[in-house]
Amino acid sequence: MNYDELAKNFGFKVKMSRMKKGMSQTVLANILNWQESYLSDVERGKVNVTLKTISKIADALGIKEEKLFNFED
Repeated sequence: MNYDELAKNFGFKVKMSRMKKGMSQTVLANILNWQESYLSDVERGKVNVTLKTISKIADALGIKEEKLFNFED
């Protein structure tokens, strides 16, 4: 899997996890203290996120980081 595919799959998992929790982009962006546009870019795989950012996203969603990389479900 190349970087672009990985970023898109990761972003899709963030979006699906957020929606599963019933959160809007606005709510999650506020929890993370981000602009909605940045969260949108993450969800679309347009930005290179750090391990620290991945951990923050997982914490905000109340899930383990590994769940954001399980692309099979």
